[in-house]
Formats: sequence, C-alpha cells, structure tokens
Amino acid sequence: MSVIEKKLKDRSNSKCELCGNEHDLQVYIVPPKEREDLDTSILACKTCVGQIEDAETMDTNHWRCLNDSMWSEFLPVQIVAWRMLTRLRAEGWPQDLLDMMYLDEEALEWAKATGEADEEPTIVHKDSNGNILQDGDSVVLIKDLDVKGANFIAKRGTPVHRISLVWDNAEQIEGRVEGQHIVILTQYVKKTK
Repeated sequence: MSVIEKKLKDRSNSKCELCGNEHDLQVYIVPPKEREDLDTSILACKTCVGQIEDAETMDTNHWRCLNDSMWSEFLPVQIVAWRMLTRLRAEGWPQDLLDMMYLDEEALEWAKATGEADEEPTIVHKDSNGNILQDGDSVVLIKDLDVKGANFIAKRGTPVHRISLVWDNAEQIEGRVEGQHIVILTQYVKKTK
C-alpha cells in the first residue's frame, strides 16, 4: 500500500469517497492530473471507477450517491462529482444538483478539462417499456387518462399517430386524441411497430 493510498483511506474512513462502498477500493487520479497525491486523487471503488472510465456501463441510479458526496470538502471529490453530474444531467435530477454546486474558476477549469461540459445534454424520450420514441411515431395509451381542460377520458388502447416530442422534457410527448391536441406522459404509452 502506497503512502498516498494510506492517507486517502484515513481521509475517507476506508470508504469510496463517491458512493461509500467499503470493498474493492483503489486510488483514482483525477484526469488530466498524473501525479498521485492527496490534492489530485480520490479513493474510489471498482464500480465507480469502471463507470467513470466507461460511460457505456453507466448505472444512473448508482450515481444518486452524488447527492451527498458533491458536498465533500476535498476538491478532487468535488471535481469527479461535477463531471458525473454533468454527464448525467439529461436525467433531470443531476441538473438540479449541478445548479446547487459551486466550483471556483480554477476548479471549474479542472472539472471541464476532460470535455464533459462540451456535450449538450441529449433528451431521450422512452415509452413505458424503455423503447426510444421519435417524432412521427405511433403509440398506444396503456392507461385511461383524464384529459384536463377537454372534459373527456382518453381510453386505454387508444392509438396516437404522428406524435411530437416535447423538446425540453423527456417525459412528455404531444399528439391528437379525439381531435384534441394533448400532452401525454411517456410512462402511459407503448410504441407500436
């Protein structure tokens, strides 16, 4: 065990500084830094490091731990928390946490050094089964919906053709039901082939 690893274990009470896991811990040097020391490294579990380094393995719910770790007094932990929240911001809740987080200019420059902030968040609309929806798709309602302001109930099984995606909200689509243009929550629709 290196001297830095021992100091990081002391600093973190031998827990992952991101999620609190006590197993498979390792020193993670926060890029683009290359030198292993207390000001450039964190103690992280194998799960966190794996998801940091490979976005394809990302489990959004795992990162709800950032709600606590983003407030760490240690800058390297804050940097990684900012990067992961930025990567996940299209989910909604990470953007709320980012709005509360403060990094000074120098820290923000370090956080942005890997290009996390360069990508615009992509909003992905998914039906109740997790199928990706596109403008122009057809869906079927999977639940009776009380349409507010139109005084009717859109019945389960009603097809909605040529939907439009609500560009800034992944949970809403628009379509015509019984001649009325309405907003529908994606959790209540199923994409048809």
